[in-house]
Amino acid sequence: MASQGDGDLETIEAGLVLRGTEVKSLRAGQVTFKDSYATIRNGEAWLIGCHISPYSHGTDANHDPERDRKLLLHRREIGRLTGKTAERGLTMVPLRLYFKGGRAKVELGLARGKKLRDKRATLREREVQREMERAAREGRRGRW
Repeated sequence: MASQGDGDLETIEAGLVLRGTEVKSLRAGQVTFKDSYATIRNGEAWLIGCHISPYSHGTDANHDPERDRKLLLHRREIGRLTGKTAERGLTMVPLRLYFKGGRAKVELGLARGKKLRDKRATLREREVQREMERAAREGRRGRW
């Protein structure tokens, strides 16, 4: 999920083209879209980097967990998204996957990525928090 404080500006719902075993894996919650994003190629929207694990009770034939998956959007929506991503430097990131009326849907968010210095600051804050938690644990163990 895009929970890194990317500064979501707008969300949009898109259909997802899947194969049979991918739907079963999705229903079982076997999906990860860390570091995944959506892009527009040749007038079509694609979800890149989404990992759907192979279905445990199915065959492995024709199932590539990392394959690019086509997104179903109206032509005018694709045109609008193309303009926004090209002009303003925005990225389309998946926020959540869900089923609506038996159809797989993905909620995309238009977001501005973090600058390198922002990423470093976030990592620094996370490291400080981790050190404080570690010190608190050590203090509890040593004294009691």
